[in-house]
Amino acid sequence: MLASDQQLEDAGNRLGDRLLGTGRTVATAESCTGGWVAKVLTDRAGSSAYVLGGLVTYSNEAKQSLLGVTKKSLDEHGAVSEPVVREMVAGALAATGASVAVAISGVAGPGGGSEEKPVGTVWFAWGSSPASTVAVVRHFEGDRDQVRRQAVLYALQGVTDFLGEV
Repeated sequence: MLASDQQLEDAGNRLGDRLLGTGRTVATAESCTGGWVAKVLTDRAGSSAYVLGGLVTYSNEAKQSLLGVTKKSLDEHGAVSEPVVREMVAGALAATGASVAVAISGVAGPGGGSEEKPVGTVWFAWGSSPASTVAVVRHFEGDRDQVRRQAVLYALQGVTDFLGEV
């Protein structure tokens, strides 16, 4: 399923409305999506009221230096893993002071996949503290663009749903 530009815009607006309605702010920590979640959120005029910042941490080194992801987590689990996205959320919250953060790390392809983590595997996490952080893995079909679009849409929807529960 290809997530259209309109679906991404609509999901970004829903999250923006939820953030405004609850007085919360958001930060992003993105790897395979390359800042696309932050881009969708900041496409809306006035989004500075709820978007504090975004960190694109594509390399393991950036995940460590900018978000405080531990070498141990990266070595033991790899960048595309639950422990890493949880640490990315914690790092984004600490770095920005946002109310909620979202993290994404995955294998968008066309290469880089493995038997354990094939192309299309994407880990997500969102939360307002380490204790409240929710992590989930999804497997998307399609080419690099399709995987990334679906990941952006899933992240926007996930954070919106999370904010409806807290």
